[in-house]
Amino acid sequence: MIPKEILRKVQRIQITTRHMVTDVFAGEYESVFKGRGMEFDEVREYQPGDEIRTIDWNVTARMGHPYVKRFVEERELTVMLVVDASSSGKFGTVKQLKNELAAEICAVLAFAAIKNNDKVGLIIFTDRIEKFVPPKKGTTHVLRVIRELLYFQPQHRETNIAVALEYLSKVTTRRTVTFLVSDFMSAGYEKPLRIANKRHDIIAITITDPRELELPKIGFVELQDAETGEILLIDTTDANTRKAFNVLNTKQLRDREELFRSMEVDAIDVRTDRPYVEPIMHFFRMRERRLAT
Repeated sequence: MIPKEILRKVQRIQITTRHMVTDVFAGEYESVFKGRGMEFDEVREYQPGDEIRTIDWNVTARMGHPYVKRFVEERELTVMLVVDASSSGKFGTVKQLKNELAAEICAVLAFAAIKNNDKVGLIIFTDRIEKFVPPKKGTTHVLRVIRELLYFQPQHRETNIAVALEYLSKVTTRRTVTFLVSDFMSAGYEKPLRIANKRHDIIAITITDPRELELPKIGFVELQDAETGEILLIDTTDANTRKAFNVLNTKQLRDREELFRSMEVDAIDVRTDRPYVEPIMHFFRMRERRLAT
């Protein structure tokens, strides 16, 4: 039995995100994620005006008169939401925890996908695959995806993005649009990401809390790694400590951005202290400009 508070959260997210899809993202999704080309439909007899390059020479030879191949736009897409459920997602110092924000963003993307008759699938991972929901269409299916994101309790705490990307390639037979949603507190995923991005259209959605970049000046603080349980006592009144913390974490963020650029992986950078609408809209506009050139 799903708790009532989870059902209320699902209802709230459904109302909020549907409004955004209709009023804010209307047309943006479809214009960016168009069909991936043309797929074969049928062979029919040649008619005056048909392009010669569409002639199927094998069928023409068998039948003794010209036949052409007919193609239609391959409009239907499969959207995969690959979502990090490790323990570091249960952190947030502003309005939402990182994992709650991830669920809401995934809901926006899922509703945009089904509005355009695309399939939506879900992979929840930690340092292993925790849950797989095969791609399907429809509002009922998307609501199930949202419930899983809010209600599912992972069995493990740590993160392994490489495992998730390798599993994606195993369970998908066609090219997908894949949103990889994580705080990216993981290592060793560079090669699997490069391989996956050649087969799929990978978009990284990075979720960061401001306290992961800067420490407040509040005295001695115990910091606990949510994934390993390791505890560190630090003095936040020490300016050098605060500076070193900021420099280290900012460098990790910049290194990640450079990694994505080098692999031509688009990224949407989201923070728990800022609205996520603008980063997503910026991504759509950037994609539209690229398609126009």
